[in-house]
Amino acid sequence: MRNPNRYHLLVFSYCVLLFTTVIHLVLSADYVPADKILLNCGANGELSDDDGRQWTSDVGSKFALAGADSIVSEAATQKPSVPTVPYMTGRVFRSEFTYSFPVASGRKFVRLYFYPASYASLNASKGVFSVVFGPYTLLKNFSAYETANNLNFDFITKEYSVNVDSGALNITFTPASGTPDSYAFINGIEIVSHPDIYSSNGNALIVSTSTAFEISNDTVLENVYRLNVGGQAISPSKDTGLFRQWGGDNPYIFGASVGVPVATDPNITISYPTGMPDYVAPVDVYKTARSMGPTPEVNVGYNLSWYFDCDAGFSYLVRLHFCEVGPEISKINQRVFEIFINNQTAETEADVIAWTNKKDVPYYKDYVVFFPSGPPHRDLWLKLHPNTASKPQYYDAILNGVEIFKINASDGNLAGSLPAPAPVQPIIDPNRGISSGKSSKSNKIGIIGGGVGGGVAAVILIGLLVCFVTRKNKKRKDPNSSDGPSGWLPLSLYGNSHSSGSTAKTATTGSYASTLPSNLCRHFSFAEIKSATKNFDESLILGVGGFGKVYKGEIDGGTTKVAIKRGNPLSDQGVNEFQTEIELLSKLRHRHLVSLIGYCEDNNEMILVYDYMANGTLREHLYKTQNQPLTWKQRLEICIGAARGLHYLHTGAKHTIIHRDVKTTNILLDEKWVAKVADFGLSKTGPALDHTHVSTVVKGSFGYLDPEYFRRQQLTDKSDVYSFGVVLFEILCSRPALNPTLPKEQVSLAEWAQHCHKKGILDQIIDPNLKGKISPECFKKVAETAVKCVADQGIDRPSMGDVLWNLEFALQLQESAEDSGGKGAMVLDDGVYDEVPLKGKASNGDYEGDVTDSRSTGMSMSIGGRSLASEDSDGLTPSAVFSQIMNPKGR
Repeated sequence: MRNPNRYHLLVFSYCVLLFTTVIHLVLSADYVPADKILLNCGANGELSDDDGRQWTSDVGSKFALAGADSIVSEAATQKPSVPTVPYMTGRVFRSEFTYSFPVASGRKFVRLYFYPASYASLNASKGVFSVVFGPYTLLKNFSAYETANNLNFDFITKEYSVNVDSGALNITFTPASGTPDSYAFINGIEIVSHPDIYSSNGNALIVSTSTAFEISNDTVLENVYRLNVGGQAISPSKDTGLFRQWGGDNPYIFGASVGVPVATDPNITISYPTGMPDYVAPVDVYKTARSMGPTPEVNVGYNLSWYFDCDAGFSYLVRLHFCEVGPEISKINQRVFEIFINNQTAETEADVIAWTNKKDVPYYKDYVVFFPSGPPHRDLWLKLHPNTASKPQYYDAILNGVEIFKINASDGNLAGSLPAPAPVQPIIDPNRGISSGKSSKSNKIGIIGGGVGGGVAAVILIGLLVCFVTRKNKKRKDPNSSDGPSGWLPLSLYGNSHSSGSTAKTATTGSYASTLPSNLCRHFSFAEIKSATKNFDESLILGVGGFGKVYKGEIDGGTTKVAIKRGNPLSDQGVNEFQTEIELLSKLRHRHLVSLIGYCEDNNEMILVYDYMANGTLREHLYKTQNQPLTWKQRLEICIGAARGLHYLHTGAKHTIIHRDVKTTNILLDEKWVAKVADFGLSKTGPALDHTHVSTVVKGSFGYLDPEYFRRQQLTDKSDVYSFGVVLFEILCSRPALNPTLPKEQVSLAEWAQHCHKKGILDQIIDPNLKGKISPECFKKVAETAVKCVADQGIDRPSMGDVLWNLEFALQLQESAEDSGGKGAMVLDDGVYDEVPLKGKASNGDYEGDVTDSRSTGMSMSIGGRSLASEDSDGLTPSAVFSQIMNPKGR
């Protein structure tokens, strides 16, 4: 007979399993909001935005209360960065006006969209008003016009999390009473239900105390920052059904020590813990992270820091997202760190694995900080530092995401003061990109405080590094040396075969013996270098890069001009870059690669000697310069030359070589305007034939960095193609790859140019010096090539051979148009597209006399009347070097 107790137990077990499975499926799915209202104010009918979401008009809508004094109007102008929906129409109020939205009870995201243009011929600066939700003041005497100007934005979005008890959510707009002719306006309103994922449940602690902060149904939150740390921005359509925008964290990092993105396997599975639904944050937030780097001696000497401009007089909820996704961390006490918020200790022993019990599991922590009243703006600091007391395996820290919310004051107020004007000059490292720039909300941050703080941090870090290196070098230093810095370790100590404690010295120079390829390039003594540069005369400096200063010099009795790059011992580039440059360039010879003449490592110096490039860098002739603007043909032929050099690196050498730092400052121009690719310190040998990529730490320059390489740390030759695409946009637009003083949509040239190309308005942002001088067919070909180069995924980008072929063809189109008296693309001042007769052939300033046939027909290629094969490829045949021109698919 069946045992009834056992049967009931079995049924109960199945029910528990089924219930657990259902709960897991519910938690793992994107959230489906009960209320989703997208109101396009003043619009005519239903329209879709760029994400494909449908917006309804408020004209005749049940949401707009009847009888109020309001008008609808289109914006008088549309800036190129401004999406049509929901920004190009608005509703204007001369008196108090209320929208009433029938919704279910619970938490809602309220997003307000503003584009401060002129509506119905009204002065945009007069749009000053307040916005109220029940007893809560969301905005007070708010000027979208002044806010956008000060932040350097084109449009503004405000996001709030509010709780609705009754069946209606009312939002009231009121023009400012103390401002003559003031009015209120709104372009779009979004109402989206969201689960109560930001309630504290007693887990949000006030920083540096054990006191819990209650975030209840009576709390209204304003989102001020939401960042995907170590990764790229995540659009609302890629969120988990809540349509949140996640920005990148680079612009908010303080100082030059920005840490490194954590290497992640894109195929890893993120396992959300029990009770934590997937929609807390997208999986992409937890798949990317930022850590301090692999060097413990460096990590203990600095804080990984971010800073955020906030309104004083408010409390802020700071939510930090964590997930150990790196391959090396899987046990407790491997990575333990401290967390400081506003110079107060939030965590002394943060150990993500101890929180989650295993890797690839997300976790978040909530903290509350308070800014007392005083100056209207305060910087909220977030700092991470290794915990050395617990003696972890790695002295490191990690962070995956940050959300910061302003909490309403006791009187229900959330309105802050007008943001401070954005700084005129951003803090930029010209060789490494932005070191502490500004983005969507960080334009408000004071540049002086950042500069001073960055200087202090840099001095501390430099001091620690110098002490560390000097200590290791103390017993190895040449006692007879009196010249040159002592900070470098001699190159012979890195991999050279010397017995312990000995230093093999040459009889002629007194320097350390070297295994560098002296048979392939010349070895200079330090005395020769000093003579060539007149003892490093500051008046001979050509420029300063990440490696150090570059001097103009003369060798061989003044018969040969050279460029001499002297390494700075305090630079973040050192022995590896020095050795890589020598080993690569001593083996490569090509017309479009800069020639290395020799090197010097005497007296612990690291000095490289190159051919002198009389016309400097390409960037020096594009913007922020007194030089004569380059003609379009000059720019195109320079890019063709650089593409030939890169194509040779990718296909013509014995092994594929990936440059890894292609940018306009690394394209040099000789006295005949011939382009040469330079600076191979970061270059890597490409993958073997049975591999698709090289896994390596991300290096390069912000603005030119391949996003796929950044995400996956998998380097391919297509990473160079992406960077070269940015260069093509630079020669078209004559602006930097990154310009944080511009509105956030325009900061990245690659993203902005792609947006304009998609909208069909790329010709509106080209260099004014080029208007009317580019044939439409040539412009179209170059623009399409550049857009394909900066595709998000490497597989969608052309090979460098394809790029070269397209540029050669574009030059043919340009010359054919000039020969036939064709038309050139031009945008007039009123924004109307027109065509004008092309200018004649280039003047003597162009180097067409030096390039007798710079076009490829697939049959012959020569420069200056000489075969490319004999001069450029070190004896390689044309088919070996330029196979991708004759066969665009390449190898």
